[in-house]
Amino acid sequence: MDFAFDARTEELRARLLAFMDEYVHPAEPVAHEQRAQLPSPWHTPPVVEELKAEARRQGLWNLFLPDAEYGAGLTNLQYAPLAEITGRSPQLAPTATNCAAPDTGNMEVLAQFGTEEQKKQWLQPLLAGEIRSAFAMTEPEVASSDATNITTRIERDGDEYVITGRKWYISGAMHPDCKIFIVMGKTDPDGPDIRRQQSMVLVPRDTPGVTVTRAMQVFGYEDHYHGGHAEVVFDHVRVPVSNLIGEEGGGFAIAQARLGPGRIHHCMRLIGMAERAIELMCRRAVSRTAFGKPLAQQGVVQNWIADARVAVEQVRLLVLKTAWMMDTVGNKGAHTEIQAIKIATPRTVVGILDQAIQLYGAGGVSQDFPLAELYAAARTLRLADGPDEVHQRSLARRELKKYL
Repeated sequence: MDFAFDARTEELRARLLAFMDEYVHPAEPVAHEQRAQLPSPWHTPPVVEELKAEARRQGLWNLFLPDAEYGAGLTNLQYAPLAEITGRSPQLAPTATNCAAPDTGNMEVLAQFGTEEQKKQWLQPLLAGEIRSAFAMTEPEVASSDATNITTRIERDGDEYVITGRKWYISGAMHPDCKIFIVMGKTDPDGPDIRRQQSMVLVPRDTPGVTVTRAMQVFGYEDHYHGGHAEVVFDHVRVPVSNLIGEEGGGFAIAQARLGPGRIHHCMRLIGMAERAIELMCRRAVSRTAFGKPLAQQGVVQNWIADARVAVEQVRLLVLKTAWMMDTVGNKGAHTEIQAIKIATPRTVVGILDQAIQLYGAGGVSQDFPLAELYAAARTLRLADGPDEVHQRSLARRELKKYL
């Protein structure tokens, strides 16, 4: 395992770091001010469109896609340090570079499993950043951590599918530019193989019967940079059979193919969030005095900063190993490592952010610093793409199997 950055990664890192310093970080307060003037929290501030144009001009666009036909053609190991950099400003940088969830996962699904017509109609405008999208899997009435539980029905009626169900926390669905849903439901609910009961279909947002009933908050935040999260009702929604992605019964497998890269991308960005937190901790420590001496001279603060550095270096190495394995033996071969990073990284970063908030006192939970919003995002990732306990259960079973 050689985790040294190759020449292309070094060049992209340098360009991306300069882009962050020159454009993204200065745009953060501007976006905050502009958002207050928008029709809704989910509309895009004008400065974000300026960032997108500049990122495209600089070739910092669609970095996440390993298929060179559609994206930058980077390996997971090459993309990891770039995603970490964008994670330092999760509100702006992923969107600015067209590397924001859930669009990234949806583009990967369409690139890998979509028909040529589906790619032309939906993938191309997503790659161009002209539209947004949503992935509709999670449901309020069942434990969606087990995707076999979903109850949304996708029933064949001649040349159409009829979709009926209720979803929630559908990321991206509140954005006014969200034009397409990828909806997961059951086409064969009584089938003998519970992992072949599900399918995925494309549902344009303006299809009759699709109702976005409300926005879902995350720790009180609108999570606007993800395009919000919504509860969505599908009431006998009809779409052509040609809107099926892949094959009937292939939905579970497609979901797993989508979630592997999605999980590691989240972890890559989380490390960037941790680095931002450490930077903020250090700046606060050297500029703030309490009980007669700078916080930087307080032993407990020194311990927090030291422990944070050790912890982030540990999870970074685990993420890089996982990226290397995904590149060399595939997502299936890296299953254990993907689950390990999904358990370890959010938990670690939540701890670092918690100590950073403590160091900032009341300011840490305020809107004047990014820590509270970063904490909410990191804590949510202990649930998103499978809660810790599901990954622990699966990983433990794999370990125990060696001894049974």
